[in-house]
Amino acid sequence: MREVEIILVLLAIITALAQVTDKVKIPYPILLVVAGMMISLVPGLPHVELDPEIVFILFLPPLLYQAAWTTSWPDFRAARRPIILLAIGCVLFSTVAVAAVAHYFISGFPWPVAFVLGAIISLPDAVAATSATKGLGVPRRVITVLEGESLVNDATGLIAYRYAVAAVATGQFVLWQAGLQFLLVAAGGVLIGLLAGYLLVWVHRITSDNATVDTSLTFLSPYVSYLIAEELHVSGVLAVVTTGLFIVVRSSEIFSHQTRLQAVSTWNTVIFLLNGIVFILIGLQLPSIISGIGAYSLPSLIGYGAMVSGAVILGRIIWVYPGAFLPRWLSRKIREREKMTTVRNVTIVAWTGMRGVVSLAAALALPLTLPDGSPFPQRNLILFLTFCVIFSTLVLQGLSLPWVIRMLKIKADESVHQEEADVRLKIARSVIDYIEGHLSFGVLTDQVLAQIKTRYEIRVARLMQKSGYNLNTQLDGEQVRQFLLIQHQLILLERKSVIGMRREGKINDEVLRRLEHELDLEESRVMLEMETGH
Repeated sequence: MREVEIILVLLAIITALAQVTDKVKIPYPILLVVAGMMISLVPGLPHVELDPEIVFILFLPPLLYQAAWTTSWPDFRAARRPIILLAIGCVLFSTVAVAAVAHYFISGFPWPVAFVLGAIISLPDAVAATSATKGLGVPRRVITVLEGESLVNDATGLIAYRYAVAAVATGQFVLWQAGLQFLLVAAGGVLIGLLAGYLLVWVHRITSDNATVDTSLTFLSPYVSYLIAEELHVSGVLAVVTTGLFIVVRSSEIFSHQTRLQAVSTWNTVIFLLNGIVFILIGLQLPSIISGIGAYSLPSLIGYGAMVSGAVILGRIIWVYPGAFLPRWLSRKIREREKMTTVRNVTIVAWTGMRGVVSLAAALALPLTLPDGSPFPQRNLILFLTFCVIFSTLVLQGLSLPWVIRMLKIKADESVHQEEADVRLKIARSVIDYIEGHLSFGVLTDQVLAQIKTRYEIRVARLMQKSGYNLNTQLDGEQVRQFLLIQHQLILLERKSVIGMRREGKINDEVLRRLEHELDLEESRVMLEMETGH
């Protein structure tokens, strides 16, 4: 019963803090971690344990799945080179850099244990990165790279973590075998994700007429993909991400408008609560982590935490700049295929490397003892250093990011808004052409068609900043029914036009989702009016 009470109190705190973050413009993961630390200092509170298995199984799949859903596949594919360089190259480079610092500057850290620490804290967090950059006017390509990196890097880091722990337990590590196993585990995860995606698309087509069942299925999908992959000992992370990307590309075809509206609202609420619980629990872990360390003085612990945090931040910076520019200097094909990036944008990518829940869960998942019964080396210190990195990257980098953006004079990316405006104008004009060429004034009353056409003419005028029209015509009951029927038909035409542009690659997924959401709302309104008669 006490656990239920704690969860309810945490949910209330999360909801209240969300209002605070909206007012003070601080990314909510930062405020939640700090709040968790402050709450943990209140005397008399029960001891809170964060089971890593709960994080990996209960929290991680839906968080990854939702991140995949909000990622544009065409943008992801276009930025695959920098994403892969970050998600694989930067993670491995950071692992080695942290391992070297731990081995040479912290007593009691042999190479295998140092690599365990490096693998744990080499993973930037998807939620923290997107929350920190939200509303700051960061260019779209930068957002795509950060989101894409966060989707893939968990697989790299967790696979490296698995082999580092095995090396500590067995005392053996063969590089070429680990590299080959890495490829097999990653490829297996992608394959399971594709197979699960095919299966789930087929099921979604069957259940598309029931929005509640279809929405429920979207929550089961990441768990299906993750558990099957983990059972087969391949990457559950890549399986979930692959399934999410596979389904989102087909979401316009397999989901009804009722499902999309219901699923988006439900997912937004659930993901908000999941993120809130996880980040506030991170802060609540600090007392238990500190209590497990007795062999080090507080100044030494703080110094070690600052040293390792510095290695994480500097390691990313050292990797990102050459990774962004060196391939362009060496390859003419890359220069021809990709747009030139800027030092300013690269700086944002380099500075946005916040750590979060996956790192803490990996640290907590360390075994208590080795196969011979001896304690796992430096387990408590690894937990403490992981928390230091999470806290320092969230607070230092997260809070300073707006200042960095202002200092670099980075302006908001207006290309998405311009693309959206252009698409809206094309759609409205195509509908007017359809009205004039296909609808007969002999079948419908002149007043109904004039009302419908005027609606789209007003939209065109507004988009062209020549608005000044208004609709004052009153229609009788039969005319309203005709008006609604034609409105519904034209909404379907608009939807078909938008999907057609998406298939042809003329618009990206962000514009598609905005327009599709508006059409879903409009279709729901029209359908409700047709059912109720007003």
